Amino acid sequence: MKVVRMQILGGKASPAPPLGPALSQYGLPVDKVVAEINKLTEGYLATEVTVVLEIDEPTGKYTIKVKSPTTTSLLLKYAKVQEPSGDPAHKKVGSITLDDAIRIALAKKSDINAKTLKAAVKSVVSTARSIGLTVNGKDPKEVLAEINRGIYDDLFSKYEEQWRGGVGASN
Repeated sequence: MKVVRMQILGGKASPAPPLGPALSQYGLPVDKVVAEINKLTEGYLATEVTVVLEIDEPTGKYTIKVKSPTTTSLLLKYAKVQEPSGDPAHKKVGSITLDDAIRIALAKKSDINAKTLKAAVKSVVSTARSIGLTVNGKDPKEVLAEINRGIYDDLFSKYEEQWRGGVGASN
């Protein structure tokens, strides 16, 4: 079993290099595989996702698995910026709302090692800080302190059922 991992913009895979040649070297139908990848990733349009292709070389059979986007990718998407700040302490490149951070935490629930929604959101807000984003127009460090003081508990309670029930957020 051969495993090939690749970073793809959701819904934007193409048979051009490097994907096409990588697929054809295993004798796979390039256009068919690219179409399947695009179908599986269309919910992550213009967001970078990891696609794992498992290939049984003797039979030519394959499976495609799509990993959820990274927290950083989702933060950049919500902030509508292309790349993180090279100097996040001094140069802010965009802003998200706390609701955005909650939606990202819900979308990443299976990947974030957090027992509570509040802990997951704190992780997302910390990541926002590390890439130069503000939250609600404030330094994320300040927002983290406010979360710890319980200022946003009413907001968290609106999403608790989704967190406990495992219902994912829509992108």
